[in-house]
Amino acid sequence: MATLLDYRRRIRSVKSTQQITRAMKFVAAAKLRRAQEGVFAARPYAKEILRVLQSAAARIESAVHPLLERRPEEKILVVVLTGDRSLAGAFNSNVIRRATAFLRENSAKHPQILAIGRKGRNSLKNAGWAILAEYLNVSTNVTFSIAKEIAAKIAELYSTHEVDAVYCVYNEFKNVLVQTLRTEKLLPIDPDLVAPNEPPEKKFIPKEMKTDTTNPPEAAARQSVDYIYEQPVEEIFNGLVPRYLESEVFRMLLESAAAEWAARMTAMDSATRNASELIDKVTLEMNKIRQAGITKELIEIVSGAASAMS
Repeated sequence: MATLLDYRRRIRSVKSTQQITRAMKFVAAAKLRRAQEGVFAARPYAKEILRVLQSAAARIESAVHPLLERRPEEKILVVVLTGDRSLAGAFNSNVIRRATAFLRENSAKHPQILAIGRKGRNSLKNAGWAILAEYLNVSTNVTFSIAKEIAAKIAELYSTHEVDAVYCVYNEFKNVLVQTLRTEKLLPIDPDLVAPNEPPEKKFIPKEMKTDTTNPPEAAARQSVDYIYEQPVEEIFNGLVPRYLESEVFRMLLESAAAEWAARMTAMDSATRNASELIDKVTLEMNKIRQAGITKELIEIVSGAASAMS
């Protein structure tokens, strides 16, 4: 039977753990704020580079690039984005489960893995899947240089026909409480994606449109703007395609990092609250035992006094 000393030791241990989880929650909250800023800054850049790419594609007869080449998917590459550490709830396990299911569905296409994150690398390697390349300690400090390196590796594998398609499994950041699992196709780039919605043309903005509050002149200018290129359009288009891949990889890294910090903050907040509930429960049990001990001593005293009086 547990003694009062055992309960006091357990309470001290839980309080110590609670202090650690509370500190980790504050650290994750600070990291999440910076990660959110990176995500919100990367999303408009990815949209704008796609818009410029569409504009360049509209000025050439046919969009031809090695990263746009479509061929039968006999060999595929799966990019799996996970974290390097635990204590993030179901963040890593959800990605690994989705990646494993995707690999099994496409086992006939000889899938290979480019693992970003220690948790995904270890789990998939232990499961017997082929790890073609790995990048560790990326989510703690996402930089464009590492995204550029990963994009160059992916482009090299696809251009040399070592793989016929590239897919990415990652967590997309929605808000602090919601992360969406996504499986996106990186390569080949969909020709419909870079195809312009409308042929570019120079348009004159009427004077009355400038005063129209429902159609701001800035929006109208963006829709009808025509660029003047100093270099040949084909050369610019060929340079924009790998830049688009780099921006997509960078965005996915930022999305995954922000989702990981959000999941870690939520998990540590839950652990801190659970520790408080456990402390209250153990304290109540300790007080019951202490009360029972006091009651027992009082009964012994009263019984002794009654025996002495008799």
